[in-house]
Amino acid sequence: MENEKAVAVSTEKSPAEMIRFAVESGADLEKLERLMILNERWEANEARKAYHKAMSAFKANAPKIEKDKKVGYSTDKGRVGYAHATLGNVTEKISAELSKHGLSASWKTRQDDKIHVTCRVTHVQGHFEETTLSAPADTSGSKNAIQAIGSTITYLERYTLLALTGLATFDQDDDGVAAGTEFIDEKQLNQLIDLINDRMVDEARFLKYMGVESLAKLPKAMFQKAVNALGAMKKK
Repeated sequence: MENEKAVAVSTEKSPAEMIRFAVESGADLEKLERLMILNERWEANEARKAYHKAMSAFKANAPKIEKDKKVGYSTDKGRVGYAHATLGNVTEKISAELSKHGLSASWKTRQDDKIHVTCRVTHVQGHFEETTLSAPADTSGSKNAIQAIGSTITYLERYTLLALTGLATFDQDDDGVAAGTEFIDEKQLNQLIDLINDRMVDEARFLKYMGVESLAKLPKAMFQKAVNALGAMKKK
């Protein structure tokens, strides 16, 4: 009867407490190993729950990210201009709010034929989630090779953080929307259609997100942004 009572009491304890109880009771090594595995799983699950609870609290009072920089350059098609939220603006506002909930963001970068940037948001209890976006070097505006790489990294850092936190810049970015801007070609249009079908995305909502009336009216300067956004969406 006493043993049954001891078992009943121990099942109400956390795995860490059960390990301590087992050690004090002289449990064998095999039992301790099982309890340690159970404790690792329990802690991972608790950390995951804490992460999602913190992210939910963050989104309930998410910061408003406004576009704080205008960019313009000349092409053979005319003058191209757009406004966007700088990486500093995005990270400063988002990171400040994330930290209130025990969350922090970091990035890692790798390069092959494209540049790949991964953003990771981590909770103080250890659970993290991450997303990766890829794009070629941004050679627009007569950038040199280093500037082209740096521009893409900055762009992807900004959008991976926005994607992972489920946020968007106020009124959305209007990258490349200007008079005389060239629209995407048929090949690019078909690529976007394939991505939309593959991800089962609501096209009307996506068009609203991109700020255009139709896919065919998407400026070429916004093509990579559209690909990155669709690539970041999970298949339904």
